Amino acid sequence: MHPVVSTVLKRLALGLVTLVFVSIIIFCSIQLLPGDFGEAILGQAATEETVAAFRRELGLDKPAVYRYFDWIGSVMTGDFGTSFSGRSASGVNRARPVVDLVGPRLGNTLFLASIAALISVPLALFLGITAALWRNSVYDKLASATTLTTISFPEFFVAYVLILLIGTLWPIFPSLADVEAGMPFWERVYKTMLPSITLTLVIVAHLMRMTRAAIINLLASPYIEMARLKGEPAIRVILKHALPNAWAPIAAVIAFNLAYLIVGVVVVEVVFVYPGIGQLMVDAVSSRDIPVVQACALIFAATYILLNLTADIIGIVSNPRLLHPK
Repeated sequence: MHPVVSTVLKRLALGLVTLVFVSIIIFCSIQLLPGDFGEAILGQAATEETVAAFRRELGLDKPAVYRYFDWIGSVMTGDFGTSFSGRSASGVNRARPVVDLVGPRLGNTLFLASIAALISVPLALFLGITAALWRNSVYDKLASATTLTTISFPEFFVAYVLILLIGTLWPIFPSLADVEAGMPFWERVYKTMLPSITLTLVIVAHLMRMTRAAIINLLASPYIEMARLKGEPAIRVILKHALPNAWAPIAAVIAFNLAYLIVGVVVVEVVFVYPGIGQLMVDAVSSRDIPVVQACALIFAATYILLNLTADIIGIVSNPRLLHPK
């Protein structure tokens, strides 16, 4: 088997093992929460008999080990369980499958992350390459100062500033991203512009500075000096010789920031009342809807692990020397 293929398969297996351990941590963390889930869902009006019946119905009376294997076995078949919301002490059950709740919200979050990535990744690469090309110039210092300023503010502060400036004082974009199913594509893009700009301002600094640092580090290499001695233009030296060898660290940072766009989008979704999976998880935590919380946390973990594995694989494929670190 080719060394690259073997290494990729090993990384995938390691990612799967990591996800199993993360699922155990998620399940145990939720089980350690104080209080009784049955009483929290049914309310104070529920009798002891009703709570006991509710716990038996959901399998909460079984040992935690059995409940974990039941849950993870169902997840492997695509069944995340049934939401606790919609149940009441009167016996009325309007609960919905977790998949029906998570599916549309995950689609909304992926849409928001895609719009932010389409803006931030090309912008960050352009700023990083040009800043490395004109290193120590006024442009480089201005770009570095601007990105450092934006990265120093938390997401909710940037979001509220944008709401004040281009949502209220100069109403260019709507302050609330109230997207709905079946909404036309460009209207959806228009309503998600404020949260997209917020995410872009937060992550573009990481991408820009990493791209700049990777290229500047390679510019001191002997083959770059040889290209310069041959009379190659500076932009050609960077694009043809330096950038291809800088893809491994740049890809890692891009994957890390894409993972943040999906996993760390919770605060932005709450500020803009965006109906994504982050907002769903916050609502589920407030209502003690444990199956929804577990599903959202597992999806976040799987996304983060998958994107980091993708970065590793891209780095190995683009630079096979990583297979032989000695």
